Amino acid sequence: MITSTAREARTVRGPQRRSGEATPYVDLSRAEWSALRDKTPLPLTADEVEKLRGLGDVIDLDEVRDVYLPLSRLLNLYVAATGNLRGALNTFLGDTKRGNGAQPGTPFVIGVAGSVAVGKSTTARLLQALLARWPEHPRVELITTDGFLYPNAELRRRGLMSRKGFPESYDRRALTRFVADVKAGRAEVSAPVYSHLIYDIVPDERLTVHRPDILIVEGLNVLQPALPGKDGLTRVGLADFFDFSVYVDARTGDIERWYLGRFKKLRETAFQDPSSYFRKYTQVSEEEALDYGRMIWRTINKPNLQQNVQPTRGRATLVLRKGPDHKVQRLSLRKL
Repeated sequence: MITSTAREARTVRGPQRRSGEATPYVDLSRAEWSALRDKTPLPLTADEVEKLRGLGDVIDLDEVRDVYLPLSRLLNLYVAATGNLRGALNTFLGDTKRGNGAQPGTPFVIGVAGSVAVGKSTTARLLQALLARWPEHPRVELITTDGFLYPNAELRRRGLMSRKGFPESYDRRALTRFVADVKAGRAEVSAPVYSHLIYDIVPDERLTVHRPDILIVEGLNVLQPALPGKDGLTRVGLADFFDFSVYVDARTGDIERWYLGRFKKLRETAFQDPSSYFRKYTQVSEEEALDYGRMIWRTINKPNLQQNVQPTRGRATLVLRKGPDHKVQRLSLRKL
């Protein structure tokens, strides 16, 4: 378990502000960021990190120590500060029961966004494992937005199967309601379950979240702003419920290479399952299968990245920028 630093009054120092155009972010090199972990111990073993790693991701204990430990420390400080602020607000509003902590606190919600194959799922799982080691917030739940994709039958009815993963392919109202209910402190909130094996929502299966200390919401479009209503007024969006958000970034060419590498590995593993939606790509040559993967990237994943995912990067609290080797090279942290 990590020893708490949330009560410490020390200031976390970053590098001096660089010259150039105005920006709401402070830019840090990997070395500068790594130094901010202070004396936070590494609570994960190499085997645990390997189990959390996504297919095609390159991550080791050095990456966890240099990138994710400082982030877990920062988030621990954010959770404590946000709790204090909410307590002060409740006191101001005269809600003394909530102000003195007699009722359950509001969960801290973290959004994790980024392209297909960029490593956002691994980032979310690592954060879940690390944050659960802090004594102040042992219950950390992770939900992916895949469960809020419309079922394939509904996507076909709407003519959206070729746009699966685009914002309109999700039941955004249900997703926002789910996070709002968790944030409101409901004892149990459930979500649909998605299977990458069958490429569809699993009928009659739900994932239940039980009043977590922290909820991590991971998905392509979690930072999308809310669409205006028919009256032209802006509605509440999913990102409005986030207390902190992370965008995992990389060059488009690198992401394409990682995606095709993952597609090739899946063809050799998960696609071999008789139940796999993509089993047919194990029955053609590797080059034919990769041609299909390139087509998916060119017609679905790349346009979605450029039109919908990448434009939300500037809404994130923290941007992790990866190099060609899948390792984080630079970070940009939004100033308070």
